Amino acid sequence: MKSLPVIAFVSVVLLVPVSAEEGWIDLFDGKSIAGWQPNSDEGAYRLEEGVLRLQATHATNRGHLFYTGDDDEPDRFRDFELEVVARGEPNSNSGIFFHTDRETRDEVLHLKNGYEVQLNSTEKEKRKTGSLYDVVDLDQALIDDTEWFTVRIRVEGKRIRVWLNDNEAVDYTEPENVVALRSSKRKGRFLREEGGAIALQAHDTDSVFYFRSVRIRRLDAE
Repeated sequence: MKSLPVIAFVSVVLLVPVSAEEGWIDLFDGKSIAGWQPNSDEGAYRLEEGVLRLQATHATNRGHLFYTGDDDEPDRFRDFELEVVARGEPNSNSGIFFHTDRETRDEVLHLKNGYEVQLNSTEKEKRKTGSLYDVVDLDQALIDDTEWFTVRIRVEGKRIRVWLNDNEAVDYTEPENVVALRSSKRKGRFLREEGGAIALQAHDTDSVFYFRSVRIRRLDAE
């Protein structure tokens, strides 16, 4: 009996990082803080053993570190998914801003425009980590933010969703009359057609937050 030919199938493995394969772009990878620029308080940011460390050096100023890429002006992102791995020292405050810019609204240098995802689960804070600050506020701590945790923010059209360690914390759709609904301090808190910047906050001199990874993928490019 004639034996059948043996056909060898060779499996080809593409040596492509998962982030690149899925369209993710590293904004911070632990190697350099190139591509990030502060709007104030340049001493508030440093690379420390592969981690981005934020702590304000001026008691009366809010510092914000903007992703600018290769330019001096912040990059704009409209529809996107942003993933941040972070942790804070006990009793620390920080935030992740999006659809924002460098414009401030007061002498303390709070950012005037865009949304903030809160990073602060201290006992005295009413808006806990994961809150869409002053829009969808969480009154219970969902994680221990002194341990490494992952925040994922997805903006698609008028819908904003936030996950903490893959558990959904916020699902918010911006209404048509959003500006009229905002308080006087929050008139700039809305999504912009042209998109906006990503920024990390150094809130005060007593707050220390660490960022191990920041990456993003554009949904409007799909």
